[in-house]
Amino acid sequence: MALWRGAAYAGFLALAVGCVFLLEPQLPGSALRSLWSSLQLGPAPAPLGPGSPESRLAAAWEALIVRPARRWRRVAVGVNACVDVVLSGVKLLQALGLNPGSGEDHSVLHSRNDLEEAFLHFMGKGAAAERFFSDKEAFQDIAQVASEFPGAQHYVGGNAALIGQKFAANSDLKVLLCGPVGPKLHELLDDNVFVPPESLQEVDEFHLILEYQAGEEWGQLKAPHANRFIFSHDLSNGAMNMLEVFVSSLEEFQPDLVVISGLHMMEGQSKEFQKKRLLEVVTSISDIPTGVPVHLELASMTNRELMSSIVHQQVFPAVASLGLNEQELLFLSQSASGPHSSLSSWNGVPDVGVVSDILFWILKEHGRSESRASDLTRIHFHTLAYHILATVDGHWANQLAAVAAGARVAGTQACATETIDTRRVSLRAPREFTTSRSEAGSRVVLNPSEPVVEWHRDGVSFHFTPVLVCQDPVRTVGLGDAISAEGLFYSEAHPQH
Repeated sequence: MALWRGAAYAGFLALAVGCVFLLEPQLPGSALRSLWSSLQLGPAPAPLGPGSPESRLAAAWEALIVRPARRWRRVAVGVNACVDVVLSGVKLLQALGLNPGSGEDHSVLHSRNDLEEAFLHFMGKGAAAERFFSDKEAFQDIAQVASEFPGAQHYVGGNAALIGQKFAANSDLKVLLCGPVGPKLHELLDDNVFVPPESLQEVDEFHLILEYQAGEEWGQLKAPHANRFIFSHDLSNGAMNMLEVFVSSLEEFQPDLVVISGLHMMEGQSKEFQKKRLLEVVTSISDIPTGVPVHLELASMTNRELMSSIVHQQVFPAVASLGLNEQELLFLSQSASGPHSSLSSWNGVPDVGVVSDILFWILKEHGRSESRASDLTRIHFHTLAYHILATVDGHWANQLAAVAAGARVAGTQACATETIDTRRVSLRAPREFTTSRSEAGSRVVLNPSEPVVEWHRDGVSFHFTPVLVCQDPVRTVGLGDAISAEGLFYSEAHPQH
């Protein structure tokens, strides 16, 4: 009888744990496992739902990603464009006769030696970076070696051209691209991309993209992640030469969305030039008809004064939307004395609460409010492990689909697959996080079956989703641009009167 009672008792407890498991699927697995093991009923049950967390997440995205009610029809993109020459960084530096020394960052590269040191510096961190190479002749020599190197690949390059190319994959969209388009780039562009004749030039601008793989070694160094180091001697994009051509072509094209990028290319210019050009950028943007949202795509920068000017010289209030990654977000906060600006760099996966605080600050300090005439109402933040879409309430719709679509394309494009291949991706986002570090944020436990987490803070909505990170990335270049384009493609702007 006692034996029967014991079995019934164990069965009842097992049933209770089962109920807890069904009712509280977000209970940390460790709590369930310890509860289960205390009953000594053998191994804990596998999590509910078919397959791996990656499979559940990919399936959940598919259900969430729906087109908005009001779709873009005509998208104009400018103004940086070039040809990316992609190859192994270590192999190119070896071909140039360089030996691995000690890594050191240089804000501007003046020689082959500077290139070798800066490449090593970032390869050691596994971080992406972009630098200007000041010596034209030396750059052209390196570019020739790179371009003719066995296995070197030529791609559409420049944020604007990459964003335009991504939009052009949707045949129901008309895409205008303005930037310095040379013969090689023109040949590489999608037929769906229209380039105004004034935008064509006789010579291409080349950008050299030195890739390295996770675990790749050179000298004493071993790369913790796959990433790339980009450098160029690009004066046309550096001066944003095509800005006026771009704005003047909008009148005829009549876009319902405008995307601008390339401000970071001005880092090689004098302070006076930067100041003057930024004012012209703001004037040009203000010429774009009211009601047409303008998205600004930021990119890797080292010049704090330029970043501070972009924030303060009316550029932020002139645009409706921003796209940026973790390096740019922290650099922006450091340059403009924002929250957590004492943090020198991220340690591993950027803390969600810290990221959320900085995004909130940007929208509160520089975004639209009752007391501020700013157009800024949307920021799409992306890092390797997760994305956050932060929007001022009342201006955007379909954010769930937009953030999920941006994260999905990160997984497909990096692995070069049409759909998410769950055997080749891994979930690296934090399983638990706090939504703020500067005030009492709420604690979130991630559930792969409900992958978009939403929270609100004083008129700003946040939509978070993990990324399924490609374990063997085929190509990392242009990922941020594809993410921003896809996020925008699924976003819907409310008409503002």
